[in-house]
This record gives sequence, C-alpha cells and structure tokens, in this order.
Amino acid sequence: MSMKDIAEHGLVLLGCGKMGSAMLEGWLRRGISPASVWVLDPNPSDWLKAQGVHLNAALPAAPAIVLIAVKPQMMGAALPQMAKMGGGRTLFLTVAAGTTIATYESVLGAATPLVRAMPNTPAAIGRGISAICGNGHATSAHLDLAEELLSAVGQVVRLSGEDQMDAVTAVSGSGPAYVFHLIETLAAAGVAEGLPAALAMQLAKATVAGAGALAEAASEDPAQLRVNVTSPGGTTAAALKVLMDETRGFPPLLKEAVHAAAERGRELGK
Repeated sequence: MSMKDIAEHGLVLLGCGKMGSAMLEGWLRRGISPASVWVLDPNPSDWLKAQGVHLNAALPAAPAIVLIAVKPQMMGAALPQMAKMGGGRTLFLTVAAGTTIATYESVLGAATPLVRAMPNTPAAIGRGISAICGNGHATSAHLDLAEELLSAVGQVVRLSGEDQMDAVTAVSGSGPAYVFHLIETLAAAGVAEGLPAALAMQLAKATVAGAGALAEAASEDPAQLRVNVTSPGGTTAAALKVLMDETRGFPPLLKEAVHAAAERGRELGK
C-alpha cells in the first residue's frame, strides 16, 4: 500500500478539528489531490470548506485508508459508520487518544488492518511527534503509509507494542501542556522578581522555545547542555539546587506527573 493507492482509491478523514486540519493541510501541501480526500465533520470550518475536498459526501466503498481523528467521546457514534469498510481492504489509522486496538477490532472486525498513533499538538505547526503501532493485520507497507501520512506534521517513531502507548501519551501526547505550564510559571516567577508581565512572558516563551530547539539541534545531550550553562557557584547553580532536589524538585515531580497521566490512560483504555 502506498500514496498511489490513495490517489486511486481515496482517503477518508473522520473528524477535522485541530489535529485533522493540521494533517489535511500537510497532505495537501505535499501534493495529495483534494479530489482524493473525503472528510466527514459535523461542524466544518470555513478553511475546510475552501479546500476542495469531498465534504460530508457519500464515501467510496473501499478507500485505501480511513483516518480517525474524532474526539474519544465521539467514537461510539462515529466508528460504527465505518464498520462496512472493515475486514481487510481498507487500512484504518487512528489518532484518537485512549481507544485501544481491541476496541476498534470489536467494531470493525478482527481482520481489519489497523495502526494506532499518538500525535501531539505541535503538529499544528509541523513540529509534532507521533508514535505508532499496528495490530496483527497491519503489514510493513501499512506502517510505512501511516508513517508517511503522519510525517506531514512532524517526526514519527514506531513502538514495539501497544503496551507502550500509555507511556507515550503521558510523555509526548500530554507533554506540551507541561511545557506550556512551565512557561506560565516561569513568567510568573519573573513578575515576582520585579519584571513587567509582558516582558516576563516574552522572556519565558523565547527561553523555552530556544532551549528546546537547541536541545534538538545540538550533538550534546540535554544533561551536558545543562552543565554548559551552569557555572559553579553561579546563578544557574543556585536555581538548579532547587529544581534538581530529589524530594521536591523536577525529578520526583515529573515522575509523579507522567505516572498519573499514564495511569489515567490505562483507566480510559479499559
């Protein structure tokens, strides 16, 4: 299965909110024809209406791929509409959080090739990262196609199994919110030290964004980058003494936070 199959048989996008729109924009930019794309969305945006795709129209009988991008709470109503496409001819790729492969198989049929993915919100600017895994009927060609489609919005990594998905969700799926909160609190701390609020926020945003970009671009690992910034007995060392405290700093706090997210993911998947 390849992009040629999409051109011949079509791609169905079920749900076109922020994540679906980001992916669709990436696909169109990469040359997928709007005529090959069918979108089902009850509240289409003006942007979506202007893209020239088949919008809320009759679907092809056996599209090459159905991409499920509805919110988990809408899955119960949306997924049964796709059941007639299950059974093997169509690949299903899902980016919905919390819904397990077994749940999809129970509705679509056990013989349905399925790839489950966990993207994250920086996909909106093409800087996301998605983790994927397939069921027993997903071939290497299916995984290759899923990776190619998801690469339109960022990096893609492959998991050894679905058992890793809750941890991925807790680290990269939910992770942007942790970083946004870091920006909030860093700016607030700057205000507490006497900076104007707008200036503190500008400094916090640029610092976090720049440090993240440097961490990706540098050959050194983040631990060494941290050391590079930290002069013995200096200002950074004074701050890190607090942040790296093993009882109240980042190490125990983030471990607890990520564990809580992973546990909640496991609960939602039951």
